[in-house]
Amino acid sequence: MATTSIDPRDLRHAFGRFGTGVTVVTTRNDEGEAHGATVSAFTSVSLDPPLAQVTLMRESKLSTYVSGQPFAINIMSAAQQATCLHFAGKPMTDGPVWGASATGVPVLAGNAATLECRPWAVYDGGDHLIVVGEVVALEITPGAPLLFFGGKFHHLGGLVGGAPWDFCGDGHLTQFTSVPQFAAV
Repeated sequence: MATTSIDPRDLRHAFGRFGTGVTVVTTRNDEGEAHGATVSAFTSVSLDPPLAQVTLMRESKLSTYVSGQPFAINIMSAAQQATCLHFAGKPMTDGPVWGASATGVPVLAGNAATLECRPWAVYDGGDHLIVVGEVVALEITPGAPLLFFGGKFHHLGGLVGGAPWDFCGDGHLTQFTSVPQFAAV
């Protein structure tokens, strides 16, 4: 393993400069009870097959429960800050509100979106585990997402110039009859 002189606090601060959405990953513990944790390390992986990824602290309870069993990625809405804090270790007085699941995996109510996954693969990620799930059911609501930046929660702001392109310039070329030419600057 390579040694590094990067200060972990500086690295955490640098990572925090990347704004993300907020998720709560839920599954069942060894006793069959709902269990979850707030996770900001989430990304889409593939449309075909439909895959999504979360990165979990290796030493967390969630990482032991989610390995090899179904889980849900609850993409938090702007109204769910208290729920996020609950699953980050600051329990709510009344606890979270649970929703209906298509697959039986515990899901939260009020999400901006919910992805129900079956296990696909788990990879070593240093002090974290990279968990990839195959999305087998999903729900999307019109609610705005909850965002996280610089160690604080944020809400979605206005558009900044809209979408600067109509297609992905590095793929999906089969969708187009001709490839646009880009001029050198």
